[in-house]
Amino acid sequence: MSKLLEKRSELVFLYDIRDGNPNGDPMDENKPRIDEESGINIVTDVRLKRTIRDYLYDSLGEEILIRTIQLKDSLAIQDGKTRALDFCDTSKKTFQEQLKSIENNVLEQCIDVRLFGVTLPIELKDGSKKKTTSFKRTGPVQFNMGRSLHQVEIKHIKGTGAFASKAGEGVEREQQTFRDEYILHYSLISFHGLINENTAQHTSLSENDVQLLLEGIWNGTKGLISRSKMGQMPRLLLRVEYNTKNFHIGDLDKGIKLTSDLEEVSIRSPTDYFLDVDKLLQNITAHKDKIDNIFIKFDADINFRKAGKIISLHEAIKLAIGKEVIEINFKK
Repeated sequence: MSKLLEKRSELVFLYDIRDGNPNGDPMDENKPRIDEESGINIVTDVRLKRTIRDYLYDSLGEEILIRTIQLKDSLAIQDGKTRALDFCDTSKKTFQEQLKSIENNVLEQCIDVRLFGVTLPIELKDGSKKKTTSFKRTGPVQFNMGRSLHQVEIKHIKGTGAFASKAGEGVEREQQTFRDEYILHYSLISFHGLINENTAQHTSLSENDVQLLLEGIWNGTKGLISRSKMGQMPRLLLRVEYNTKNFHIGDLDKGIKLTSDLEEVSIRSPTDYFLDVDKLLQNITAHKDKIDNIFIKFDADINFRKAGKIISLHEAIKLAIGKEVIEINFKK
């Protein structure tokens, strides 16, 4: 078994989407989420965690706690209390023993709980009565809201549906249903994350779990093949691992600035801009004595600049910290 995580890490993840909707708002006609004051596209941390969870479960076969499970012989789906019973050792007799078995089994079996934590309602028999409690763990891996590095503009598309508006033979096209879609022509989205070594001890998070997290971030984003997410591509994944307890630089994502000769809403691809990383490199250089390792994965279509000149980000970080930068690789 991989040893428990002992060092804090800071994450920066950039991905883009073309002609799609990275995160619809169900309270606003499922439109892409926009900060109306700034015109910046917003993606919730919940959306990114869902992407990671689905990849870990569907592609890697890892068990996750938070997933939709339909009840047998019913159209209903499991609630939290029912899901908790999937991890209960019924051979245990007392309330406390069964509760402990749920807690232990959830942590041992469910990678999403080890990563993101959980608040799980539990209802068990305590003698002749039922007693309700909950199992809580704060997740060591947390992300801020993702935000685009440029202004975006929502495009409204209207199209015909696949079904008629009402039943009947010989239905004319005019009687078909219509659908409304809202997309972004392009958005480059930046997430900032933190892996807390202290709370990692409470969820038994291991280095192997973190490696699977990184794979879920990258491959999960790229492999999210749905109609609204088809155009997503991961562009940069950076992990800064620290050697100093309870320390991280903070706001590493703010050290990356998008610059373009075009109006920001007119950007359509990575060829339309540069990513200036002067501040990112300054922050890394200033704190290099507290950095143990830096891990990186990036897409070749992105152009990084320092002082207005195109650079190799890998080599620039190597110079900044005075040691080799480790490339993030996945088993598959």
